[in-house]
Amino acid sequence: MTPPTSARVCRAFATAALALVLLYVLIDVVLQFLPPHYSVLSDAESDLAVGPFGGAMNLNFLARAVMSGCVVVAVALTAPASRLRLAGSVLLTLAGLCSAALVFFPTDVNRPDEFGMTPRTTVGLVHVVFATSGFLAVLLAMALLTRWIGRTRAVRGFFVVALVGLGLLAASLAVCAQVVGLTERLCLVGILGWTFALCWRLRSSPPS
Repeated sequence: MTPPTSARVCRAFATAALALVLLYVLIDVVLQFLPPHYSVLSDAESDLAVGPFGGAMNLNFLARAVMSGCVVVAVALTAPASRLRLAGSVLLTLAGLCSAALVFFPTDVNRPDEFGMTPRTTVGLVHVVFATSGFLAVLLAMALLTRWIGRTRAVRGFFVVALVGLGLLAASLAVCAQVVGLTERLCLVGILGWTFALCWRLRSSPPS
């Protein structure tokens, strides 16, 4: 593949990832206003996949997997090649696969008097395992690829937001489950913002 072709392919995949980030946010926001009207404060994002419009959230999970793949391709076509880039790409691919798996293992929605993310069924437990694994994999990928990409303020900033969100999510699960939905979404803001900032940067990077 000649350098000009590599540059076009890199920009195409990075642009596709940018579009998928925006689509993901749009679907998430719209679903919040549709029945059964889950709480942004206390209900996990995965609850949006359970209900009359749950199919849209399942498409979002798949979109997140495709988005991860687009980022991996764009990263692979951007210099410099390194172990950081390889390890980050592998982890990001794993995170995308975990997101796709959520389609087949719906979460256990809390009863009216319940808070947190405690599964009651085997399927719900598998969902939690994939969701947790995906979060950890993408955050590790973010750490590696943030270091790889170098001095990019927006990328680093959103990485910090994701880390803070993860810390608050862990704390809320332990001591204040009523705000689990909010802290999880803060972490997602960091992840999606990081993805957008990284792909914006990759669109203008010379490919390897």
